[in-house]
Amino acid sequence: MNLEYFIAKRLIKGKEHKSSISAPIIKIAITAIALGVIMMLIAIATGVGLQRKIREKIAAFNGHIQIYNYDNNTSDVSVNPISLQQDFYPEFKTVDGISHVQAVATKGGIIRTENTFEGIIAKGVGADYNWEPFQDFLVEGRLPDYTKKRNEEVLISRYLANRLHFKVGDTFWAFFLKEDVSDIPNQIKFEIVGIYDSGFQDFDANYIFTDLRHIQRMNRWKDNQVGTFEVFVDDFDKIEQKGREIYGVTLSTLDSQTISQKYYTIFEWLALFDFNIAIIIGIMVIVGGINMITALLVLILERTQMIGLLKGLGSSNWSIRKIFLYNAAYLLVVGLFWGNLIGLGVLFLQQKFGFISLDASTYYVSQAPVYINPIHVIVLNVGVLLLCMLMLLIPSYIITKISPAKSIKFE
Repeated sequence: MNLEYFIAKRLIKGKEHKSSISAPIIKIAITAIALGVIMMLIAIATGVGLQRKIREKIAAFNGHIQIYNYDNNTSDVSVNPISLQQDFYPEFKTVDGISHVQAVATKGGIIRTENTFEGIIAKGVGADYNWEPFQDFLVEGRLPDYTKKRNEEVLISRYLANRLHFKVGDTFWAFFLKEDVSDIPNQIKFEIVGIYDSGFQDFDANYIFTDLRHIQRMNRWKDNQVGTFEVFVDDFDKIEQKGREIYGVTLSTLDSQTISQKYYTIFEWLALFDFNIAIIIGIMVIVGGINMITALLVLILERTQMIGLLKGLGSSNWSIRKIFLYNAAYLLVVGLFWGNLIGLGVLFLQQKFGFISLDASTYYVSQAPVYINPIHVIVLNVGVLLLCMLMLLIPSYIITKISPAKSIKFE
């Protein structure tokens, strides 16, 4: 083992000699490995980052799982109320992995100004509402406070504010139809205390946030009646499992739905990212492996006389193969080092400065989001190293075909 390691070190030192034929090939192989690692790190970090960011935005407006009345209403507007007196509210004790439950209600309406109007969905929320996601979305003003008596504070999107020429501190009239459309609509004068921008235009173009008690009053509901319960889970990867568990423990008069079911097309699109990432990783590993195979073959051919000499001294085929595999492993590690250094550097810069932009109308985000998971990085590096080494076992087999007598005469 010591002799093999010593010879491998000599090969490594000798490979950069100016007269070495293999030197440029080896440099190309190292560069290919480094570039492959950079591409794979960027693909994984941005792909997973985009998935997580979009999931977080959808969950901010809907929760992870919604519980509502079992009826034929498929709209985003609450029609039939649910009692707050439920076993799962305010804490969901019968199902593990539930972080928060909040009660909400929605109602369709219109904002009317002197020059224009916009259709809206007023989402009524209460003191139990989780505003944490909107801390990142808030661009002006502050979040509403519904912990005390009923008030007219609202949070409106920047999209609607721009279209209606609103700013923080402005007031406006909103009109909401009653069950009997022939009746005079409900009118409420709201005050804008904050403006948010989630970048998700499907939501920003519709939702304003108001006091839940306004929705209850307009719908003539009791104080203990709401439209929907929004449930948040600790682990999004278990959302389908938790959705089934929640459905099983709630009353037969209630139905439940996960956001991946409600927004099926979006989550199907997000699932394609996993396939794309796998394709990129596969291609990069193959390209890097082929370059390493080329470098190893050139190195073997360049050291044919040395191989013949070692065989003449009694070394086994496997011991000689290990010398070249040790050398190849060193080259792989060098490529991985530079690939990780550059790739992670680019990702950290993107995370801090966001210099890579995206079309928000297509990707729902204005900047490429980055999610760096140390486990992903470790698994990627170990996987690349093992796969490339396995690929190199085949070309190293050529050493067994080299004859000591003929190789010593090889020029």
